[in-house]
Amino acid sequence: MVPLVSSARPLVPDWLVTPADANALDEQVWPPSAQRDAHGVVSVGGVAVTALRERFGTPLYVLDEQAVRARAREVLDAFRSAAAEHGVQARVYYAGKAFLCTEVVRWVTEAGLAVDVATGGELAVALAAGADPARLGLHGNNKSVALLARAVDIGVGSIVVDSSIELERLAVVAARRGRVQDVLVRVTSGVHAETHDFLATAHEDQKFGFALADAPAAVARIRELPSLRFVGLHCHIGSQIFGAAGFEQSAARVVELHAELLEGGEVPLLNLGGGFGIAYTSVDAPTPIDRLAAGIVGAVARECEVRGIPVPDLAFEPGRTIVGRAGVTLYEVGTVKPVRVSDDLQRLYVSVDGGMSDNARRALYGADYSARIVSRTSTAAPELTRVVGLHCESGDIVVDADYLPGDVTPGDLVAVPATGAYCFSLASNYNYVPRPPVVAVGDGAARVIVRGETVADLLARDAGIPAELTDEDSE
Repeated sequence: MVPLVSSARPLVPDWLVTPADANALDEQVWPPSAQRDAHGVVSVGGVAVTALRERFGTPLYVLDEQAVRARAREVLDAFRSAAAEHGVQARVYYAGKAFLCTEVVRWVTEAGLAVDVATGGELAVALAAGADPARLGLHGNNKSVALLARAVDIGVGSIVVDSSIELERLAVVAARRGRVQDVLVRVTSGVHAETHDFLATAHEDQKFGFALADAPAAVARIRELPSLRFVGLHCHIGSQIFGAAGFEQSAARVVELHAELLEGGEVPLLNLGGGFGIAYTSVDAPTPIDRLAAGIVGAVARECEVRGIPVPDLAFEPGRTIVGRAGVTLYEVGTVKPVRVSDDLQRLYVSVDGGMSDNARRALYGADYSARIVSRTSTAAPELTRVVGLHCESGDIVVDADYLPGDVTPGDLVAVPATGAYCFSLASNYNYVPRPPVVAVGDGAARVIVRGETVADLLARDAGIPAELTDEDSE
């Protein structure tokens, strides 16, 4: 097929160009350990994807353990070093919402990170993994009395207060237990992050936090309550953000509030959240973490210097940047269908055995991904391809647009990289499709860290089906 000029064909994204080699693995998107062998088979963590399919089936989430551990250490070192340049300390919390299971909690805590959780379920996972409650932070805009009581009882290190109702609720819970609970106040800085609207969390018209103008009253109330201890401010501007500009602008506004609050007492900590972006395609260019850390911390220091106040200790909550690139999802091709979408444009629809139930991000945010055939190499010319799932939705798209070899065929293994964050976390059973297992790979070995579901598992939840139903009966 003649190469397509995307600017003349709006059905092709402007950023997508025909690759010189549709077998190549972009090193900024794939895990560092990903490579092809002499037969064209890709391995991750020293394990061939064909062996993973044979042992665990598809779809399959694959997570490179060493990539997660190494990235966690790299991020921690970057923020600690940046903070040390200004004579303060930095705490780094792993944002559990990106991907959470007991093994991942162990990996990041062993790397020196604390853990941020947002629900009772996430809290339970962290505790089951053996995380120190004092090194947990609890988020959420609608924490129940039961969740707050659980957090106070076990000694959660800090709770991020999101509303006046929650503030009073927590004060009562802590007082009844004779505890003094450390709290941060979440504020919305009004900075509109350059990201999808659903991922921007610091603009005023949304559910999280206090407006900057309302925060002083909330802090004053906390300082009145003997069962709560105000330890700082929290602000998170969004997710999948490239560059430090948005963080720097937000820091200026939050430091102004920080300076005002110092007049009434100590404000030892400023938590600027996370949201650092990763590369999903070859054109994405995330800022290196050391530069990002230096930029954000430097901006806080400058704002403090202008106001003549000391730089507070800082905290950050990265998630996607730690696990995103470490993950790959494997699929098997079921059907291939060429579709003429305009007079001069044909697209291959490649249907795989997963879809929006294991990766909802395309449907939710219009997220872009890339794909490669990983069970072989091909010399066939690249063709414009859309990788789609098996669900009864026209929007069931895994990869909206990429180039795969034109000879892609049923039985091929196709992998989608950079799926370590928010794919497992957002997975569903739409159309009664079981969620895939998660396998950790490293040093040539693979092991299940989250068991996959079967149809029998799903049927077992249906109260109208006899409990003795077997796997064989459900097939």
